[in-house]
Amino acid sequence: MRKKITRLILLILGLSLVALILSNYIINSFAEGKTYSSVSKTPKNKVGLILGTSKKLKGGAPNPYYSNRVSATVTLFKASKIEYVLVSGDNGSIYYNEPTTMKKDLISAGIPEERIFLDYAGFRTLDSVFRAKIVFGLQEVTIISQKFHNERAIYLAARKGLNAIGYNAKDIPLEAGLKIQFREYFARVKVFLDLALKTQPRFYGEKILIH
Repeated sequence: MRKKITRLILLILGLSLVALILSNYIINSFAEGKTYSSVSKTPKNKVGLILGTSKKLKGGAPNPYYSNRVSATVTLFKASKIEYVLVSGDNGSIYYNEPTTMKKDLISAGIPEERIFLDYAGFRTLDSVFRAKIVFGLQEVTIISQKFHNERAIYLAARKGLNAIGYNAKDIPLEAGLKIQFREYFARVKVFLDLALKTQPRFYGEKILIH
């Protein structure tokens, strides 16, 4: 009996490892050539979709993922690579509002308020890219986040018929972002589970045109 349990555990671990490796390979391969770190080489799109994250870490320190995404968005806008910004993030409570916080910092950095649109229901990457297509009516978009996140978002966007490229915000050193990088492998497996289960965003709502 013990041998059977051991074999079952090993089988589950083996299948999990295969799923991790295969999911990562498929997403990396699909996104190859679709993300950019150079502003001059980034194709122009009407809208840039910045994916939300918290401004502060749990301990209260500034979140470099946040500040680097804001900086990347401002850089793209000032280089005329995007005309409008769609900020998509979590607005789960009155005490936590990623889109509004990002909007304030984008305005402070020089992006006009009328060029910024907010998606308060971007609870997950899937929600953000699906809603960009369905709610905001986008056919193409430049996704703004760190490269590993852009790759996953681009794959999801394509599955919904949204033509997406990514502009890579500056990443942080591996040792500092090890937890996030590790979690990303499992997030990529979940992409395929969500697609298989036809998971939809938590909310859709009325359409909003960006113009």
